Amino acid sequence: MQIEPNVLEKVNEWLTPTFDTHTQATIRELMNSNPKELEESFYKNLEFGTGGMRGIMGVGTNRINKYTLGKNTQGLSDYLKTAFPGENLSVVIAFDCRHNSATLAKVVADVFSANGIKVYLFSDMRPTPELSFSLKHLHCHAGIVLTASHNPPEYNGYKVYWQDGGQLVPPQDREIIQIIEELRYADIRFEANEGLIEYIDSALDDAFVASTIANASFNTPKAAREGLKIVYTALHGTSIKSIPAVLNTAGYTDLNIVTAQAEPNGDFPTVKSPNPEEPEALQMALELADKIGADIVIGTDPDSDRLGVAVRNTSNELILLNGNQTMVIMTAYLLEQWKRAGKIDGKQFIGTTIVSTPMLLELASAYGVECKVGLTGFKWIAKFIKDFPELQFIGGGEESFGYMVGDAVRDKDAVGATLLVCEIAAQAKAAGSSLYQELLNLYLDFGYYKEHLISLTKKGISGLQEIIQMMIDLRENPVTEINGQRVVCIEDYQTSKGRDIINKTEFSITLPQSNVLIYYLEDGSKICARPSGTEPKIKFYFSVNAPLLSLEDLELVEAELDQKINAIIAAMHLN
Repeated sequence: MQIEPNVLEKVNEWLTPTFDTHTQATIRELMNSNPKELEESFYKNLEFGTGGMRGIMGVGTNRINKYTLGKNTQGLSDYLKTAFPGENLSVVIAFDCRHNSATLAKVVADVFSANGIKVYLFSDMRPTPELSFSLKHLHCHAGIVLTASHNPPEYNGYKVYWQDGGQLVPPQDREIIQIIEELRYADIRFEANEGLIEYIDSALDDAFVASTIANASFNTPKAAREGLKIVYTALHGTSIKSIPAVLNTAGYTDLNIVTAQAEPNGDFPTVKSPNPEEPEALQMALELADKIGADIVIGTDPDSDRLGVAVRNTSNELILLNGNQTMVIMTAYLLEQWKRAGKIDGKQFIGTTIVSTPMLLELASAYGVECKVGLTGFKWIAKFIKDFPELQFIGGGEESFGYMVGDAVRDKDAVGATLLVCEIAAQAKAAGSSLYQELLNLYLDFGYYKEHLISLTKKGISGLQEIIQMMIDLRENPVTEINGQRVVCIEDYQTSKGRDIINKTEFSITLPQSNVLIYYLEDGSKICARPSGTEPKIKFYFSVNAPLLSLEDLELVEAELDQKINAIIAAMHLN
């Protein structure tokens, strides 16, 4: 196999003494035995996406390793010094359960300290939301978490947080990336100043637990909390460090942990994917729940920012809720609590994203608060809090099973969301209702909104080209009709232009540019296409809705909406 000249140039650089002998030996082995893998490892540089930087671990510019992360950290160190001249800089670093996470976290700490920056480093794995909380609690300038969320075991990643506790957003991300790209690998300072590295543990844990309980509990009676039977699984991840402590401290005594999935393990041995969005991931929890008659099942992903929830339906069967449904339930509950407390005066808002359910707009309107809609990724919801300090943030979420209660954590937070959903379930049960019944009541009030997601995986160089071509085709050959319904509006977030097809007018999109297309149909359906920012996938999001006039019509309306989604998928040749 002929190696491309631009790839070979990078390979030869990595064979110089700047890189350790093990790295050089691995590269030479790949040159002889697997040139295709070598090309995959060097054909591009890892990029920051919607959830930071993620990639397969290994040698090369397109892999997670000490040199790619070291270069990022050196660039970030240089940027911090220009952004905060004369200040005593400090950062906090956390890591998850993945292979090499602890080692890579220490490499990152070493580089910061070598640049004269104070480092607070967790001595063991911690949930990502605790990193966001700790950054603000310790008054640091930035924070890093080593995680690849729910990606496969061979992945790891690097997420950067800023002073406000939220992830990096433009223009800072581009400015930092430019500095990183101008650096040479020889510029990285790996020699640690151990005197600047402080290990942090229980004091931060206690503060995080206390903050979570303060933000996400709502005067649920003691008997109601003790009466809720919960099954919880950490899916071999970091939430085991926080969620049992939060629930027990809050008074939820009937907590049943899936022991086979409680031990953190970067291989995630009991699941195909440690992602609570996938029904298979919660299978063991569902089986335990049926065995003991639990009211609710909760599972979290490896870094504990996403949660999956299963509840009992009107036939007492356990069913999985999707991220849009849990987001709607939690947001409606928070809005009602704020209303009852007399705290809504028009200066509050909730947050969501362009690919999430439009039902949140209906909720916001009904309660007299604003619903701010951002690009995909929780960093945009956190940015709203920073950009609009005159407004109070109530809560917000996105379809990919993430939610944030209040602003103590500035990222999706499965720890706080778990407590909140238990509060709602406990209060509902004590009142003779259920979490599922509360969702049905919302459908009666606001209409039945149903969403569906298709993710098409396209790996490697050829897969990337295929994804690029699919988006080009959608732009150059725009769909005018889907499933017999006219397209009435198209929004192209890459060009920042929208077209009202009925009125033949154009309008500007004020959100930052992003490779996203949204089609709106005349019956209120919504279809969104976007490449993933963290995985080799292209995603299609579907939202349909219809009035629900009576619970007796539930099955019929749901079947009609399912049929509509399937027809749209077929019309777009995605099945």
